[in-house]
Amino acid sequence: MAARALDRNSPLPLWAQIQKDLRRRLSRGEFDRAFPGEKALIAQYGVSRNTVREALRALRSEGLVTAERGRPPRLSRPTEIEQPLGALYSLFASVEAAGLHQSSVVRRLDVRADGVIAVRLGLEESTPLLHLERLRLAAGEPLALDRVWLPASFAKPLLAADFTHTSLYDELATRTGVRLDGGCEQIHAVVPTAREAEILRCPDGVAVFSIERRGMAGGRPIEWRQTLVRGDRFGFRAEFSARGGYQLAVASAAVPAA
Repeated sequence: MAARALDRNSPLPLWAQIQKDLRRRLSRGEFDRAFPGEKALIAQYGVSRNTVREALRALRSEGLVTAERGRPPRLSRPTEIEQPLGALYSLFASVEAAGLHQSSVVRRLDVRADGVIAVRLGLEESTPLLHLERLRLAAGEPLALDRVWLPASFAKPLLAADFTHTSLYDELATRTGVRLDGGCEQIHAVVPTAREAEILRCPDGVAVFSIERRGMAGGRPIEWRQTLVRGDRFGFRAEFSARGGYQLAVASAAVPAA
């Protein structure tokens, strides 16, 4: 097999180029059946064993590949993040409760008008809204594409927040004094667009959950949120009994951060 092309004049180290290429191949589902061993990777990329091991070390630290002494590397089964239904939950807290580091890439944070969203919040169509769009990561791997709108009349202080590793609801409470106390959600399984699948690095054939939330505070709607969550990494839980019938799981009394 011919060696896969690497740019040996690039300032990017060879191990980092291999890591990037392996990520791309992983996202395409190329290794669904088996992950190649060190010898196969050495032959494919035409590099030393130490270079391959350094590339695998980076993937292993992110939980994408498991490599143990004396055993060939293999794909790690993604940790599924579980969330109870019927609770004002925090994606931030749910990810870290699963033992995964949560971080975000902020794609947009500004003030704009959106007539459709404003009407959903019971506002005039021209009402300025703070808009935050984040790519949510769990253990460095894309989990969700999160878009939220709040009235700028009270949410403008959030423009100064750093959302790379914090929760919206914590920042909202700290900077504005506003705390959500309820809301409603609609959840659908949908096929992501090609662009959304690319952003979320969805493997072929994986659907996403589309979660639309209207958050309430003091009896009035203050948040509209649309979140696309990878279906292979996220699940919902409900509780029921023979006597009591179906019952939604309930979170603690404290309102968590999102």
